[in-house]
Amino acid sequence: MADNRMTRRRLLAGSSVAAAAGLAGCTDRLDDLRGDDGDGETPGDESTGADETTVSALADGVPELETAYNSREQYGQPGDSLYDFEDSDAWEVTQGEGEVDEDVVFDGSQSLRLTGEEDETIVAEIDVPDEDLTGKDFSFAIRTTTPQNITVNLRVVDNFGSDRYYSLREITYREPDVGWFRSSPGVFEESEIEPALDEIDRLEFQVLHSMDEAEVWIDDIRTHDRPEQGYVMLVWDDGFSDYYETASPMHDEFGFTTIQAPVPQWTEEARDGIMTVSELQERQEEGDQIVVHGTHNPIHEYEDEDEIETRVRGDKHWFIENGFEGANYIVYPHNSYDKTSLEYFTDYHYCGGFNQSGDVNLTNVYGFDPLALPRTIGHDLDISKRCVDLAEAHNQCTILNFHAFDQDNTMNEDDYEELLEHIDQADVEVIDFDDLWELRTDPF
Repeated sequence: MADNRMTRRRLLAGSSVAAAAGLAGCTDRLDDLRGDDGDGETPGDESTGADETTVSALADGVPELETAYNSREQYGQPGDSLYDFEDSDAWEVTQGEGEVDEDVVFDGSQSLRLTGEEDETIVAEIDVPDEDLTGKDFSFAIRTTTPQNITVNLRVVDNFGSDRYYSLREITYREPDVGWFRSSPGVFEESEIEPALDEIDRLEFQVLHSMDEAEVWIDDIRTHDRPEQGYVMLVWDDGFSDYYETASPMHDEFGFTTIQAPVPQWTEEARDGIMTVSELQERQEEGDQIVVHGTHNPIHEYEDEDEIETRVRGDKHWFIENGFEGANYIVYPHNSYDKTSLEYFTDYHYCGGFNQSGDVNLTNVYGFDPLALPRTIGHDLDISKRCVDLAEAHNQCTILNFHAFDQDNTMNEDDYEELLEHIDQADVEVIDFDDLWELRTDPF
C-alpha cells in the first residue's frame, strides 16, 4: 500500500504541472504582499493565479533550490471579497476599543484596529442580513503586535441564534518584527442546532487574550468554497528514531503517508535516538514525505539578515543534496517566524508554518496563508480525535504534530494507535504537503 501511495503522491504533484508553549518542544516577501504603511500594490485577486509555469514548479522529484514564484504574493487574496473595511460605519465594537486605521492596511485605504486591556475580550460585529454563506469558508488578513497568548475567533450567528466559531487558537508570529498574514481558521465549535448560513444575522470578530493588552488589525475578509471532504496531516518533527522504529510501521499498517521534518545537524552528528540519512531516505521510498526543518534555533532571534539568508538557503540545500523531494515545504523550528524571515522563506519554500496550539486548531484548505499554517500539538488523544471529527464534519484540514512517544508534547504509543484507528474509520483523507498544496492552488 505504501508503494501505491507514493505513486499517487507523485502523480498528484506531476498532474499539478499555556499548554501550547510548554508542549511545543522544537517547537514573498511580506512587504511585497502588503506594506504596513498602506502603499503596497494589490498582489493579485481571484481572477488571476498560477499559470502553467507556476504550477510546474511542484513537479515530481527533488526540487530546485529557489522557488519559481513567491507563493504568498501569488496567493495573497484567494476566493471572493466579502468585506474590505472601506465602510467603517458598518462595524460596531461592542467590547474593547476599535478604530479605523489608514496607516496600517492590507488592502484598500484602511483597516480595523482593535485593542483591549488586561483579560478583556474584544468584540467587533457587522450585520449581514443579505448574505448567503452556504457552503462557504472564510479567511481574513490579520496583524498583531501582541502575538502568542491570543485567540482570534470569527463567530457566525444566524437569525435564530445558532452560531459557529472559526478559531485561530495561537499566533506564533514573533514580535517586534510583525506584519500581515492571512488566516483561514477551521471550525472550533458550533451550537447544537447548526446555523442556517443562508439566513445570517451577523459576523463577529472576537479577540481573547491573557496579556496586559492586546492589539490586532483585521482587513480583507474573503469567502472560499468548501471542499468535498475533510483531510488529516500527520507531521512528526526532529527526526527521532521513534518515528522510524515505532510510528512508521503503524502508519504502514494503515496505509497512511506521513511527514517527517528532521534537523540536519542532529542527523549529521549521528546523535543517539535520531534517524540517519539512509533511514530518512528509506522512509521516503516507502511513501513518507521528508520536509525541511533546518537549523534548530528560533529564526526570529537572528538580527543579521545575511545570517537569515545563509541559514534558510543552507537548510534547504542539505535536503536537496540528500535527495529529499519535500524540500519545497518547511516546518519552522520552535514555530518561530517573523516579518523578515518570511521574506526569505518565500525565496526557498512554497508552503509551511506553523501557528501551533495545544488545542483544536484547524485550517480551511482554500484560503490559508501559504507560510503561516496552523496546527495542533498531538499531546492529547481526545483533542486530536476532536480535530479529526471536526475535519470530517466541516470538510477542513487538521494538521497534527508529534515528536517522540516519551515526550510531553506527544501522546503515548497506545493512544497514537487508537488515533490512527479513529482516522481510518473517519471519512477523511490522510494527505501530505503536496496534496495540501494542490488543494490550495487548485481554485486558481
